[in-house]
Amino acid sequence: QLVESGGGLVQAGGSLRLSCTASGGTFSRYVMGWFRQAPGKEREFVAAITGSGVTTYYADSVKGRFTISRDNAKNTVYLQMNSLKPEDTAVYYCAAGRTFKSYNYWGQGTQVTVSS
Repeated sequence: QLVESGGGLVQAGGSLRLSCTASGGTFSRYVMGWFRQAPGKEREFVAAITGSGVTTYYADSVKGRFTISRDNAKNTVYLQMNSLKPEDTAVYYCAAGRTFKSYNYWGQGTQVTVSS
């Protein structure tokens, strides 16, 4: 089970940190990813991190502004979002999988709204 938290309303240029805590399974064995879906749009990849936390990947649209990290002792993955833009407004989901291209488990999502 994956549970996200940390979403909310923020002004453009502000910051938010999302958290996703996992229960069940061996957390460190999973690639963790963040995705988002804006109204009327398809879900898109945001960032991902390997089980060890050594390797990360980012969508071009968030590179340099967002940082993904994880704390395996706390079974938690984070998404630090800085310099937020109105176009970052979406429901953000965390996901767990064995590879970067295949995610088996999804959270319920947390709303992020960036006002201009």
